[in-house]
Order: sequence, then structure tokens, then C-alpha cells
Amino acid sequence: MRRRAGANWDDLRFFLAVARTGTLTAAAQLTGTEHTTVARRIQALEEGLDRSLFHRSNLGYALTEAGEGLLATAEAMESAFLSASAAPKAGRTVSGTVRVGAPDAFGSVFLAPRTHRLTRQHPDLEIEILATARIFSLSKREADIVISLSSPQQARVVTRRLTDYRLGVYAAPRYLAGAAPIRTVADLGRHPFVGYIEDMLFARELNYLNVVGPDTVARIRSTNLLAQVHATLSGAGLCILPAFIVPTYPGLVPVLPDALALTRAFHMHVHEDNRKAPHIRAVAAFIAREVAAAQGLFSGAGAV
Repeated sequence: MRRRAGANWDDLRFFLAVARTGTLTAAAQLTGTEHTTVARRIQALEEGLDRSLFHRSNLGYALTEAGEGLLATAEAMESAFLSASAAPKAGRTVSGTVRVGAPDAFGSVFLAPRTHRLTRQHPDLEIEILATARIFSLSKREADIVISLSSPQQARVVTRRLTDYRLGVYAAPRYLAGAAPIRTVADLGRHPFVGYIEDMLFARELNYLNVVGPDTVARIRSTNLLAQVHATLSGAGLCILPAFIVPTYPGLVPVLPDALALTRAFHMHVHEDNRKAPHIRAVAAFIAREVAAAQGLFSGAGAV
């Protein structure tokens, strides 16, 4: 028997998952189901609407013109649902899961060691930290809170500037002991550097080796800042690193700290639909408080 024409929210939830991920397998992971379930839901939705929503190919699923038209409606329905779910209830405790996307150093070195303070206060709260070098999409619900190096490029995002942070040149004592003396910034160009893979930078704010010299190229490169830290600690050469990680790695020695320093900023973003959700608000407020309390750490003046 043919389903009644139209669409229900449950089918639209699967539609959004496929539209955002591009494959049935990824959509299944996002929705916590099997790919066969996702395929069945998409088929039911297309039959109910009597139109094809996706172009199917070996590369995955791409929206048709009809799918593009439905996407805005589905996202509006999702926003309304999330807003209703986020409305605070009297006497309700802070509970649920909050996913935070952050650069690897901020997520691993700064945030991860502090989150137990909040989960201890709210036993029903769970926090997931995606500490990786990439850009997270709030509109695709890849994270509930995003920490980034720049202002948001996405619509309907509430943002706040968390803090400026200082970067400088660092090395391991074992490297400096056997290397040529470094007395001026000009001397830096004669030393090997550890840095990012330039064509894989996830943020233009990380492209800063040119402050050393226009021809400076990292001889050991990684997309992951913590990998750069460990390469530097092994004696591989010099590296530009954020000052807030140095107390965690006391084997790092500053090089020309008064002559060469950079400043970047961390921003925190939350989708407008989620800004009133108690559990997301609690985590966002906690991050802001912890950052504010650690201004000396971010400025390079010391740890807290």
C-alpha cells in the first residue's frame, strides 16, 4: 500500500543526515542506525513526496534540485525542534551530551584536563572533545560548540572572542646544545624548522613561518600540532608553538622570546538553535570561565 503523500520529521532526520554526510554509511553512523535503515527511510520519503531527492553514484549521494528545496524546510523544522527541546524546565538538572570541536592543542592540552570539574558538578552531563586540526560545521551538527581561530563563516551562529594567545619559537636543549648560536632573528633562517603541511592548513592563521623569513620552510611537517611538539622535543629543530602548552612540556626552551612573538585568538561558536539548551550553555560558560582564569597561561606569563 502506497504511503500517504508528505513527509514526517523522522524521515526528514535521515534526509538531513544523508544531505550532510553524502553517504548512507556516514549517515547511519550519524543517526546511530544501519545503512539499510537509512536507505529505507530515504526511499519512503521520496515515495511520499513523489520526487527524487538525491543523485546516486559511486561517489555517494548528491542533492537534486528537489532535494535542495527540501533542505531549507528540513533545517527549519530541525531548528524548531531543537529550540523547543532546549527550553529550560523548572527543576531540571543539567544533563545530556555536548560535543566540543577544538584545535588539537586547545582541546587536548587545555580543555581535556579541566572538564572533570564540570562533569563532577553535573553527574548527568557528558562531554565529547573532538581535538583535531579541522574546521567543524555547526550547521551540519558536527559539534555543539566549536573553538576556532577566526570569526564564524557560517550563518546563524552565536560567537564570542575567548582570548588572544601568544606564540613563540621553541626548541629542545639537546638541539640548541649542538646547533649554531642564535643571537638574532636573522640567525633563525639557518636552522631547520618543524611546522605545518602548508597545503593542508585548516586555518590561514596557522600560516606563520614567513615571520621568520620569506623562504623559511619546515623540513618536518605535520597537520597535528602535538606531533610537531614531540618532533621538537626529540631535537629535530625549531618550532613556532603556542605559549599555553609550554608548562605541559617543560622540555621546550624559548628562543629569542623578546625578539619574535606572534598573537592569535580563540573564538567560541554555538549554533543559534542551541544557545539556550541548558547543557550546551553550561559547557560554553565553563569554557569561557576557564579561559578567563588562565589569561597568564595564554599570554605566556605563566601557568595556572
